[in-house]
Amino acid sequence: MLLTQKAFAEGGRALSYFLAKQTDIERYAAEESAKETADQLLSLLTPVAKGFLSEVCMEATSYGIQVLGGHGYIREWGQEQHFRDARITSIYEGTTGIQALDLLGRKVLLQTRGQCVRDFTAQMWVLARPGLLAGGLRGRMARALARRAVQWNTLTLRLMLKAKADPEQVGASSVDYLMYCGYVMMAYHWALMAQRAEQALHSGQGPESAAFYQAKLQTAQFYFERLLPRADAHHRMALAPASTLLQMPVAAMAG
Repeated sequence: MLLTQKAFAEGGRALSYFLAKQTDIERYAAEESAKETADQLLSLLTPVAKGFLSEVCMEATSYGIQVLGGHGYIREWGQEQHFRDARITSIYEGTTGIQALDLLGRKVLLQTRGQCVRDFTAQMWVLARPGLLAGGLRGRMARALARRAVQWNTLTLRLMLKAKADPEQVGASSVDYLMYCGYVMMAYHWALMAQRAEQALHSGQGPESAAFYQAKLQTAQFYFERLLPRADAHHRMALAPASTLLQMPVAAMAG
């Protein structure tokens, strides 16, 4: 539970900083091509940052209560207030469902026809390629990123085809698609942090800095082995037919 909180907090911070960087590029870059690329990335990143991070922060703060046992639910510790504050984010950020519809229905399918996903997965390939044949943690993360880049593009294409045949598919798939995107995006940033930590360790940091960077590597390994596999469930659910959600008569819901 503690490692899940740490992985989501630090991974979410990296994702948010990356989004903030794209905002600066979009506003202040001298080259129009850089502004355009940043704007396309923001189209993809913004609903994921709002929806995915709102969902996983609820899980993380719930664990914050759980690890303290009964005392976690007592007001004097403040943890129950953190959970209430986390819970509201998935509502006042536009609700997760609305962010998911904006991501899949508007940004991915209508506006870019999947181009925003192809642009981001291209960055994943750039990060993964040097480590594809490496051993150890670096190689495992690189191969996982490469596989997810292919899977993400394939998932997007399959949903485009399904939505053309059945418009209800967008609404049925959108939340799982958003969560899938979130887990894969966070994997990219954990791989990036692990790369930087490895470089810092090899440069001969002092004992305090070495402990910090070693913790980054250990958290990255935890994320790839224990949290990223959740993306597979969202992948399968996103491809499930919309008919499952629509076949029951309204009157039967009360039973």
